[in-house]
Amino acid sequence: MPLSATITTLIRNAWDDGYPCLVATTGPQGPNLTPKGSMIVFDDTHLAWWERSKRLVLENLGHDARVCIMYANFKAQRDGVLESGFLRFFGTVVLHESGPVREAIFAKLVPREQTHAGADTGIGALVKIEKAIDVRGNSLL
Repeated sequence: MPLSATITTLIRNAWDDGYPCLVATTGPQGPNLTPKGSMIVFDDTHLAWWERSKRLVLENLGHDARVCIMYANFKAQRDGVLESGFLRFFGTVVLHESGPVREAIFAKLVPREQTHAGADTGIGALVKIEKAIDVRGNSLL
Protein backbone atom coordinates (compact mmCIF):
# COMPACT_ATOMS: atom_id res chain seq x y z
CA MET A 1 0.00 0.00 0.00
CA PRO A 2 1.56 3.32 -1.01
CA LEU A 3 1.94 6.40 1.15
CA SER A 4 -0.93 8.80 0.67
CA ALA A 5 -0.76 11.68 -1.78
CA THR A 6 -1.03 14.03 1.21
CA ILE A 7 2.06 12.57 2.89
CA THR A 8 3.94 12.53 -0.42
CA THR A 9 3.22 16.24 -0.96
CA LEU A 10 4.00 17.24 2.64
CA ILE A 11 7.38 15.49 2.51
CA ARG A 12 8.24 16.98 -0.88
CA ASN A 13 7.49 20.48 0.45
CA ALA A 14 8.81 19.90 3.98
CA TRP A 15 11.90 22.12 3.76
CA ASP A 16 10.16 25.03 2.08
CA ASP A 17 7.21 24.75 4.49
CA GLY A 18 9.56 24.91 7.50
CA TYR A 19 9.09 21.28 8.61
CA PRO A 20 12.25 19.52 7.39
CA CYS A 21 12.61 15.76 7.62
CA LEU A 22 15.23 14.63 10.12
CA VAL A 23 17.41 11.58 9.43
CA ALA A 24 18.75 9.63 12.40
CA THR A 25 21.81 7.41 11.92
CA THR A 26 24.21 5.70 14.29
CA GLY A 27 27.89 4.94 14.03
CA PRO A 28 31.12 4.50 16.00
CA GLN A 29 30.82 8.03 17.42
CA GLY A 30 27.21 7.43 18.45
CA PRO A 31 23.92 8.75 17.06
CA ASN A 32 23.53 11.61 14.61
CA LEU A 33 20.41 13.57 13.69
CA THR A 34 20.43 15.85 10.67
CA PRO A 35 17.86 17.71 8.55
CA LYS A 36 17.54 16.77 4.88
CA GLY A 37 16.00 19.39 2.59
CA SER A 38 15.91 17.05 -0.37
CA MET A 39 13.76 14.28 1.12
CA ILE A 40 11.18 12.83 -1.30
CA VAL A 41 8.83 9.89 -1.56
CA PHE A 42 10.59 8.00 -4.36
CA ASP A 43 7.93 5.33 -4.95
CA ASP A 44 5.44 3.18 -3.02
CA THR A 45 8.13 1.55 -0.88
CA HIS A 46 11.03 4.03 -0.79
CA LEU A 47 12.00 7.46 0.45
CA ALA A 48 15.10 9.15 -0.95
CA TRP A 49 17.33 12.16 -0.44
CA TRP A 50 20.28 13.76 -2.20
CA GLU A 51 23.39 13.57 -0.01
CA ARG A 52 25.56 16.62 -0.63
CA SER A 53 27.27 17.19 2.71
CA LYS A 54 29.05 13.81 2.75
CA ARG A 55 29.90 14.10 6.42
CA LEU A 56 28.88 12.06 9.45
CA VAL A 57 25.76 10.63 7.78
CA LEU A 58 27.88 8.80 5.20
CA GLU A 59 30.32 7.60 7.84
CA ASN A 60 27.45 6.29 9.96
CA LEU A 61 25.73 4.62 6.99
CA GLY A 62 28.99 2.77 6.31
CA HIS A 63 28.70 1.37 9.84
CA ASP A 64 24.93 0.76 9.95
CA ALA A 65 22.64 1.36 6.97
CA ARG A 66 19.50 1.52 9.13
CA VAL A 67 17.85 4.92 9.55
CA CYS A 68 14.84 6.54 11.14
CA ILE A 69 13.36 9.51 9.30
CA MET A 70 11.02 11.80 11.18
CA TYR A 71 8.56 14.32 9.81
CA ALA A 72 6.96 16.59 12.42
CA ASN A 73 4.25 19.12 11.52
CA PHE A 74 1.84 20.19 14.27
CA LYS A 75 0.21 22.72 11.95
CA ALA A 76 -0.86 19.97 9.55
CA GLN A 77 -2.36 18.11 12.50
CA ARG A 78 -4.15 21.20 13.86
CA ASP A 79 -5.45 22.01 10.36
CA GLY A 80 -6.82 18.47 9.96
CA VAL A 81 -4.43 17.61 7.10
CA LEU A 82 -2.77 14.83 9.14
CA GLU A 83 -4.28 12.81 11.96
CA SER A 84 -0.90 12.84 13.73
CA GLY A 85 1.72 15.56 13.40
CA PHE A 86 4.57 13.07 13.89
CA LEU A 87 5.44 10.52 11.21
CA ARG A 88 8.34 8.06 11.51
CA PHE A 89 9.84 5.96 8.75
CA PHE A 90 12.25 3.13 9.51
CA GLY A 91 14.34 1.52 6.82
CA THR A 92 17.65 0.63 5.28
CA VAL A 93 19.63 2.90 2.95
CA VAL A 94 21.40 1.98 -0.27
CA LEU A 95 23.70 4.69 -1.62
CA HIS A 96 23.87 5.32 -5.36
CA GLU A 97 26.99 7.24 -6.43
CA SER A 98 26.26 6.66 -10.12
CA GLY A 99 23.80 4.92 -12.39
CA PRO A 100 20.11 5.00 -13.21
CA VAL A 101 18.79 5.04 -9.62
CA ARG A 102 21.00 8.04 -8.76
CA GLU A 103 19.72 9.83 -11.88
CA ALA A 104 16.08 8.92 -11.08
CA ILE A 105 16.42 10.36 -7.56
CA PHE A 106 17.99 13.54 -8.94
CA ALA A 107 15.19 13.92 -11.51
CA LYS A 108 12.52 13.85 -8.76
CA LEU A 109 14.15 16.54 -6.59
CA VAL A 110 12.71 20.02 -6.33
CA PRO A 111 14.58 22.50 -8.56
CA ARG A 112 16.18 24.18 -5.52
CA GLU A 113 18.01 20.94 -4.73
CA GLN A 114 18.99 20.26 -8.34
CA THR A 115 20.71 23.65 -8.64
CA HIS A 116 22.21 23.85 -5.13
CA ALA A 117 25.98 24.10 -4.85
CA GLY A 118 27.43 20.60 -4.81
CA ALA A 119 24.38 18.98 -6.41
CA ASP A 120 26.43 17.66 -9.32
CA THR A 121 28.60 15.57 -6.98
CA GLY A 122 25.77 14.39 -4.74
CA ILE A 123 24.91 10.82 -3.89
CA GLY A 124 21.41 9.37 -4.15
CA ALA A 125 20.30 7.80 -0.86
CA LEU A 126 17.43 5.34 -1.36
CA VAL A 127 15.61 4.14 1.77
CA LYS A 128 13.59 0.92 1.64
CA ILE A 129 10.70 1.63 4.02
CA GLU A 130 10.37 -1.28 6.43
CA LYS A 131 7.94 0.42 8.81
CA ALA A 132 6.07 3.73 8.67
CA ILE A 133 4.08 4.82 11.71
CA ASP A 134 2.56 7.87 13.32
CA VAL A 135 3.26 8.94 16.90
CA ARG A 136 0.57 6.55 18.17
CA GLY A 137 2.13 3.59 16.36
CA ASN A 138 -0.54 3.44 13.66
CA SER A 139 0.77 2.22 10.31
CA LEU A 140 0.98 4.74 7.47
CA LEU A 141 1.12 2.02 4.82
